[in-house]
Amino acid sequence: MLQTIRNAFKVKDLRDRLIYVFLMLVVIRFGSNLPIPGVNPGYFGDLFKSMAGNDAFGWFNTMTGGSFEQLSIFALSITPYITSSIIIQLLTVAIPALEEMQKDGEEGRKKLTEYTRYVTIGLALLESTAMAVGFGGSGLLIGYAEGSVFRKIAGVVICVVAMTAGSALLMWIGERITDKGVGNGISLVLLFNILSSVPQDFLTLYERFIMGNNTAKMVVAAIIIAAAIFCMVAFTVVLQDAERRIPVQYSRRVQGRGLVGGQQSQIPLKVNTASVMPVIFASSLMTMPVVIGQIIRVDQSSIVGQIIMGLNSGSWANPNAPIYSLGLVLYIALLYFFAYFYTSISFNPLEVANNMKKQGGFIPGIRPGKPTSDYLEGILRYIIFIGATGLAIIALVPIIISGVFNVSRISFSGTSLIIIVGVVLETLKAIDSQMVIRNYKGFLDN
Repeated sequence: MLQTIRNAFKVKDLRDRLIYVFLMLVVIRFGSNLPIPGVNPGYFGDLFKSMAGNDAFGWFNTMTGGSFEQLSIFALSITPYITSSIIIQLLTVAIPALEEMQKDGEEGRKKLTEYTRYVTIGLALLESTAMAVGFGGSGLLIGYAEGSVFRKIAGVVICVVAMTAGSALLMWIGERITDKGVGNGISLVLLFNILSSVPQDFLTLYERFIMGNNTAKMVVAAIIIAAAIFCMVAFTVVLQDAERRIPVQYSRRVQGRGLVGGQQSQIPLKVNTASVMPVIFASSLMTMPVVIGQIIRVDQSSIVGQIIMGLNSGSWANPNAPIYSLGLVLYIALLYFFAYFYTSISFNPLEVANNMKKQGGFIPGIRPGKPTSDYLEGILRYIIFIGATGLAIIALVPIIISGVFNVSRISFSGTSLIIIVGVVLETLKAIDSQMVIRNYKGFLDN
């Protein structure tokens, strides 16, 4: 990894792109510490302390790089854009017009990107308005409770406009990084937000397991923590890169005056076909009722409050309250469901089989057409189960540790770890491909 980056800095164009990415990330950190006018910046920090064991807002805060807790102009971060992208992708399967647009080459993709931007702004407006109105009267907006109607409206409008504009600016920065930098800009913004919380997470682990013990216990605890983190990262890397390669043979056929074909190829099916999407879908679905319950202040002693407690990951794997771990069972079920669901809309075995048949390709031992489609579907069901099981292990280990040892969620575990590893691997591959292109250019120039 370090060698790849070192080699990239030797190429002027790549060096300029990497510097551009760095400068954009500096802008993001500056905006993450720029408070919204008329807002109490310590409101959510105090709220987090009073909600011990509630990980719903903690997970959202990790995705925003701490901007949500500080209530900066980037408090919403790019979460509206991520949600918007998921919505458009799902609608592409349900609405034929959008599906045709997706297949319509570059122009169609530009249209879908434009729709994604519009939905992003709409979601940012909705989320910021819900936050400003829901928490404004309880201390979020300064002077809201005793102010006039005009002052209340002005406070809400300023808060909504600032957070919506911040989310739109981050979306623009992400797109600029994609065009003028290296890798996927939105993914890099999300990665940088998560990594910004890592130093504080190491401090939390140190205070919880190492500080105050004798030297021997401190060394043993440090070794165990380092080994656990290394094993989780290694397992995530293997899961992200693992794939099942299906051999494909192309028949020789007459084309023009010669024979073409007769080549051997492969269909690489990733074991973790849906990547981090099942974890994001399941986590979002589980945290939504918890966040809504906090906004409308549901009584925790009521039946609805107890159900919400069961949906909160901070209550899972707690030996003192095992009943709440039923929510963990639901979470695992959602992981498997979304793994199969997302793969079904992103990979079509019948379409792949038909394209192979048109090009004279076949899988050795399998007849072209429907038998090939059935074979691919059977292989896919098998590897999806393995991939979903791997995702469940990565997501569950930190949850179980948090519940048993009463440790708050750390940013480099579970969902965040999958995002970190996936984005880093994709970015390094993007740098490698850029270097290969430039090497080829140099060869041709000579």
